[in-house]
Amino acid sequence: MASIKVVGLETEYGIVHRGVDDPNPITASSLLINAYLARCEATGRRPATQRVSWDFEDESPSLDARGFTPLGARPPEIETHLVNAVLTNGARYYVDHAHPEMSTPECLDARTVTLYDRAGELVVIESMDAAKELLGGGQELIAYKNNSDGKGNSYGTHENYLMDRATPFSHIVANATVHFVTRQIFIGAGKVGCEIPGTGVDVVPYQLTQRADFFEEEVGLETTLKRPIINTRDEPHADAQKYRRLHVIVGDANMSEFATWLKVGSTMIVLAMIEDGEFAPELAFRTPVQALRNVSYDLTLAKPLRLADGTTATAIEIQAEIIGAAEKYLERYGTEGAGGPDALAVLAAWRETVETLERDPMELSDRIDWVAKKKVLDAYRSRDGIEWGDARLRALDLQYHDMRPDRSVFNKLKMHTIVDHDSAVAGADNPPEDTRAYFRGECLRRFPDAIVAANWDSMVFDTGEPPLRRVPMMEPTRGSAAHVADLLHGCETVKELLDQLQS
Repeated sequence: MASIKVVGLETEYGIVHRGVDDPNPITASSLLINAYLARCEATGRRPATQRVSWDFEDESPSLDARGFTPLGARPPEIETHLVNAVLTNGARYYVDHAHPEMSTPECLDARTVTLYDRAGELVVIESMDAAKELLGGGQELIAYKNNSDGKGNSYGTHENYLMDRATPFSHIVANATVHFVTRQIFIGAGKVGCEIPGTGVDVVPYQLTQRADFFEEEVGLETTLKRPIINTRDEPHADAQKYRRLHVIVGDANMSEFATWLKVGSTMIVLAMIEDGEFAPELAFRTPVQALRNVSYDLTLAKPLRLADGTTATAIEIQAEIIGAAEKYLERYGTEGAGGPDALAVLAAWRETVETLERDPMELSDRIDWVAKKKVLDAYRSRDGIEWGDARLRALDLQYHDMRPDRSVFNKLKMHTIVDHDSAVAGADNPPEDTRAYFRGECLRRFPDAIVAANWDSMVFDTGEPPLRRVPMMEPTRGSAAHVADLLHGCETVKELLDQLQS
């Protein structure tokens, strides 16, 4: 049986620092996060104590799932010295590659991770407000939830799925690729133009995704150069004998909650099918990277893609075949390894979405980002009589992703939602209760002075007596409220907590 899927999202936000002569994105990102932490401390939402650092002890981003590690591989030096905060909701908020990045806490289904992705947006919005108040002098930090600066630079939105280590990595490559290439039809955030040198708006006026232009390999370890469709990073942040973490970099930052939910939920089902050897469609592309771009550039969703066996199929046809196999899989195996009960709602929405895309994509303008954005852009083009190469359309494209509520184009649209606002507000401060994120977040809330460092799979405590004590958290589903809530409520000191855990 497929293992229970633990999932998390990482979003690098674009950032602009207005009101300064020589803006530096690293400085701007640090200011943004520190402004948020300062406000939380000032308002009592976060204890005014030392800020818990990120523990890099077990970080190994260069481990390769294909079985080798580059010599001398270490966590990037710059990353270990910049702002790196752990929040009381179990999330990580830090500076990564000159961008503010929000990593959600560990979640067990697509709906919950969508909630915490939205909670992360609320944190970023508050960060901008706090920074504007703190900086003064006409300065402003503006965050954008997108994946491209329009000048050939891309930053990521990554998905992470815990899988059974026993699943051969070659099976993941052979089967997941076709889903990642074709799911673009419902997860794309849309983009004006193309950022491949020499390809103008006359060739690609508008495309489904923001990221397709930046992928060059089918399989590989990189995330910033020669980006692969299947990333081979082998860093499970859990018991490596039992689990592997599939680090998915081929996806867009979605403003639409529905798109985020469907992106994660459909992928959880596909990965469960692969684990159980039930990914029925025997589909493979002759040239996967070219297929990725062809799907993104095809606004009709009807152009045939060349398969390895010489036949052709459209992205919609391939997705329909995957959905058919998924229906049979869930009927036979149930939902436990595919995202829990929420998988049934995902499956129904998945089929409805693909069928609607085949009929008329514009019917999904309240759910799918690339459709919603195109509807807005088409309205402006019609009203003002402008062509795709007009700079105003690129500006409007960017404005869709603006995190300032009063300036965001997306925020003015009546989009379908998955989570209610009050739950997202609560999620900005409180962890999910069914994973180890609960233990991490509650310890940060209750014993902030006693926590020296934290990461995904451990926490380091200072009881006031040497030595420092590390608590491993190698099982992502342990440390939940069901496991430790009574224990946490019953301990007044961290020493008492650790002694109880040890016993």
